[in-house]
Amino acid sequence: MPTFFEKLCYMVRRCIFSVLSIGPMPNHIAFIMDGNRRYANKRSLERGTGHRAGFSALISILRYCYEMGVKYVTIYAFSIDNFKRKPEEVQSTMDLMKEKIDELLKEESFVNEYEVRLNFWGNLNLLNDPLRFSVEKAMRSTFHNTGPVLNVCVAYTSTDEIAHAIEMSCHEKRDLMKELHACGCKNDFFEEYHMQSVISVVDFERHLYTSGCPDPDIVIRTSGETRLSNFLLLQSSFSHLQNPTPLWPDFSFSHLLWAILKYQRGHPYLQERSRRSKKME
Repeated sequence: MPTFFEKLCYMVRRCIFSVLSIGPMPNHIAFIMDGNRRYANKRSLERGTGHRAGFSALISILRYCYEMGVKYVTIYAFSIDNFKRKPEEVQSTMDLMKEKIDELLKEESFVNEYEVRLNFWGNLNLLNDPLRFSVEKAMRSTFHNTGPVLNVCVAYTSTDEIAHAIEMSCHEKRDLMKELHACGCKNDFFEEYHMQSVISVVDFERHLYTSGCPDPDIVIRTSGETRLSNFLLLQSSFSHLQNPTPLWPDFSFSHLLWAILKYQRGHPYLQERSRRSKKME
């Protein structure tokens, strides 16, 4: 049962969100959760402690996002490039991710509270068996949930996603051409046959991991870093990019509010309204 203080904080947040909602609100926020290891190093803690603190921060931020009506949240949990780290560190991270995914599926977790649907994007074959089984179970268990969506990028890079989409598009077209050739359609409908053999943008986008999900309105990378680090390169072309200085475990409710306000200030709708107001003066 929530305490009186927790209920009070919830009511205060609801009031703040109702004021924020007067302006344009993001539908999709993506986070590059940077700074877990530096958080632990600054405090002379064990390295895994930083990742655990980062998970606690993630749960809080997800609650805030869902309370304010954000439909999609995407997080960059583990890059393919992270496999280049020390084997014991990679194994420790895999074990922690499995532990936390299993926690999310428990009855009392926020996943069940908000009816969250979990997606995992990336080359999942690179994961060890226990983690991959947990990932697949999480996607199956939440597939029919109708609430907000949490996309977890694990064993992911944008270049790998692009290569995967091209490969799948080529396989699809090759199979289609074999079928058309087998039924003799090439000679009868040469022009249509040729058009069917061309890979379109629609074909390519259909095979992206992110297919069916809107592009992020805001991409936030904590710790002050300005690099995207091979994260959603295609999907973030028109996103509002932000790089707040706190390390990820220190990223708080106030930082999220400021990110929304910055997004609203730079939103095309508000900029256009401001220009019209100045013309009328």
